[in-house]
Amino acid sequence: MLKAHKIALDPTNVQATKLACAAGCARKAYNWALREWGVQYEACKADHSLPKPSQYSLRRELNAIKRELFPYMLESTKCAPQEAIIDLGRAFQNFFAGRAAYPKPRKKFHDDSFRVSKGFFKVQGKHIRVPNIGWIRMREEFRWPDSEPVSATFTLRAGRWFVALNAEVANAKPKPSDMEPAGVDVGTREAVVSDATRVPVPDLTRRHAKRLRRLQQSLARKPKGSRNRAKTRLKIARLHARIADERADWQHKTTTMLADKHSVLCVEDLNVKGMSAKPKPKPDPEREGQYLPNGHTAKAGLNKSVLNASFFEFRRQLEYKTKERETCLVVADQWFPSSKLCHVCGVKTKRLKLSQRAWTCRSCGTRHDRDFNAACNLAAYAKQQLANNAESSRCQSVESSGLPALQHHYQVRAKPSSVKQELSIKVA
Repeated sequence: MLKAHKIALDPTNVQATKLACAAGCARKAYNWALREWGVQYEACKADHSLPKPSQYSLRRELNAIKRELFPYMLESTKCAPQEAIIDLGRAFQNFFAGRAAYPKPRKKFHDDSFRVSKGFFKVQGKHIRVPNIGWIRMREEFRWPDSEPVSATFTLRAGRWFVALNAEVANAKPKPSDMEPAGVDVGTREAVVSDATRVPVPDLTRRHAKRLRRLQQSLARKPKGSRNRAKTRLKIARLHARIADERADWQHKTTTMLADKHSVLCVEDLNVKGMSAKPKPKPDPEREGQYLPNGHTAKAGLNKSVLNASFFEFRRQLEYKTKERETCLVVADQWFPSSKLCHVCGVKTKRLKLSQRAWTCRSCGTRHDRDFNAACNLAAYAKQQLANNAESSRCQSVESSGLPALQHHYQVRAKPSSVKQELSIKVA
């Protein structure tokens, strides 16, 4: 399996300048190839005898003209412009296949990166050697010293250089300790598992809001093009990077814990775009014609919390981590009433406001915590779907626990169930 290890670099001022030059060469080659691709494609449409553009022909053409038109490319590694054109060819493949939009030109300070292919770099301890740059110090050693990296991608992020080393690594298959299905209800405050595990979600957006607001106010006062404005912009970028790193750290630790512990996980297919939509301004009953600001509405605080929790990224990490461990991930439909169903008797309540964090079932009288009840219903949903799959495919062996042997990673996506089917869901 191909995995990457991203390591922070500690280059000298001269090395940082050379890294920036290599990233500039890659950006120039990409934009030049993108422009030439469009010109050659239009010429091919007018005259069918001309060949279609490709990344192979553009690489040969760049090698023929770069000594005259782009002599500064000779001062950096030749992999930077060549790998950039290869990326452009892959981008056009995704565009013609309908998987991505038309490629856009790269911009400075946004796409400062370049890649070095295998054989043109060397990793030794806490140092990496790059052509025309030399040995650059890394902040930590390569995670898999027995595997040889196949590529190294250098990226500038918030004023710091990083290198991502890709290598073929043997897939470790840790055996989960819990074979029973587990439901995971990820909320804006905490992630609740059906085994009563609760992991609080760090509110990073509001934690750093005061400092971010002051830096942005300071940036607005600085004249454009000044050095002080550039310094403040870098401070803001570093603060955003810190917020993103803290959020990624929590997500990776939580998803790894869940994937290692449980053999079957169930999450909801949430409509994040609808949940994070900006609320419409509400009229003030006392002042006709005037509206309250968005910050005074209940949904204005909700959309910020939804974006802070990053539901889609949490589910994406669970998808590939369960696939690596050859376990199962069940994705429930977004219309499945996980919060409204009583996990004891299976009766569905009619109305349940978002502010109600606990409710009592009118049928059996059980007092439910909203998030824990939703996690239990998701676990029952996964158990029912696995039982249906075991009946449809009788060739699968059945383990002593009653669950089918999980030899492959798959996802279960169900259509919205009717009310009668929802009432029949019960958990023993």
